[in-house]
This record gives sequence, structure tokens and C-alpha cells, in this order.
Amino acid sequence: MEMKNFAMAALAAMILPTPAFAAVELIKNGSFENNTVSDGTKQWIFYAGLADWSYQNRIDQYNFQHNLTFIATPGTADVQTGSGLTVYGPFPKTSPDGGDFILADADTDFNGTLYQTVKGLTVGEKYTLTFWQAAGQQIDRVGPTTEQWKVSFGNDVQYSDKFLLAEGAVGDWQKQSMTFVASATSQVLTFLAEGTPNGQPPIAMLDGVSLKAYEPPVGTVPEPSTWAMMIMGFGAVAGVMRRRPRRVEAAK
Repeated sequence: MEMKNFAMAALAAMILPTPAFAAVELIKNGSFENNTVSDGTKQWIFYAGLADWSYQNRIDQYNFQHNLTFIATPGTADVQTGSGLTVYGPFPKTSPDGGDFILADADTDFNGTLYQTVKGLTVGEKYTLTFWQAAGQQIDRVGPTTEQWKVSFGNDVQYSDKFLLAEGAVGDWQKQSMTFVASATSQVLTFLAEGTPNGQPPIAMLDGVSLKAYEPPVGTVPEPSTWAMMIMGFGAVAGVMRRRPRRVEAAK
């Protein structure tokens, strides 16, 4: 009986879900809080002292460089602060992630990339990227706009959900989730705001960027390797049961 209990316990250990370990955060300063921007202001990203992120200008046909991307402190997106773009309001003071956030011109003549090199990846493994996005339009401009984020990770490119805003409308914060497969142990994660039409301009916001190893949803169908382990476990229990010593009946 003791051997049977041991075998059943071993089988249960193989087939029951194991406690999930906290996935390691691979993005540094994903909430954009580590900067030198004073509260109550917006600051062009090149002067914002933003740690762990890099940025690249767009070079136009005349060889001029553009990147109208800013760090916005809480409550400043729809307030003219003397620096940076200003959207129609009322706009939420912060994202659900809280604190400072990115405010970027999505006009393709003035947008620029924001990127970070991610290390410690496992080739062939899945990773989940999540972030918050919002949208708006520069005050005193007219007509509808669209806004979204173009996201690159290594050679893989995906797009966030697109905002379709009426004139002067606000696109409230919404969470985005994307899955990527690593093709190298170190890859560059890039964000580029894109919108239409040029000149209005469309404006996209970004906050709470997170990248972690992919975790399957609870209750998903087991992988083939898990099924194989379960079958082997049942076979092991059956073998133990067949090898149990027979009881010797007392002589009458």
C-alpha cells in the first residue's frame, strides 16, 4: 500500500501544474520615471535626461532631422507649458501605470524612434510585451486623426491597435499585448509613433513598457511533451501495481 501511495504521489507531481515563478522584467525604466524633467512641465526627449532609452531622429529629404518626442509629467498633456505638444482635453493626468509618460508627434515628417537593447534572451523562446497607449490631437488643429505605435523587436514588426479620433477627441489609455519569438540573445526593442494626416498633427502617448518571458494562460491544453510525461506516469503506476507481492494466505 505504501508503494502504491508513493507512485500515485509521484504521478501527481508530474501532471499537476507547478507554482508559477515570477517572470523577470527585461525592460529598464519602462515607466519612464528615471528622468530629469521637473513636475508640471513637458520636455523634449533630448533634454529630458531619460535613462536606459535611446532615440533617433527622422532625416527628411532636405537632410533636416526631426523627432518631436517629449516626456510629459502628470497632468501636462493638455496644458500649454511652454515646451512640447499640447492635446485637446480633458486628458487623463496619468496612465494606469502612473507618473510620467511619452508624448510623441505621430506625423511621419516629425516622428522619431525610441529604443532599448534587451539582453538575456533565449533564442526560440516566446516573450510577451505589454504597454499602455493613448492618443490625442494638437490643439487648434481640425479634422479627424489616427494614431498607433509601430513596434519592432529584432526583425519582427507589429502594430498596436489604431485610434480613430474625431476632431479634438481624446483616445483614452488602453493596454496592448504582443508576443515575440527571440531570434538572438540580444535584440533591440523600438517604438515609432505613426498617424495621419500629417500637419494636424496626430499625437501618441506611451507608458508602462514591460517585456517578460511568455507564460501560457491558466487552463491551456498541455504541450505534447506534457502528455508524454503523463502517459509514462500512468505506465509507471501500473507497473508498480503489478509488482505488488501477493499475500500469503494463512494455512488452514
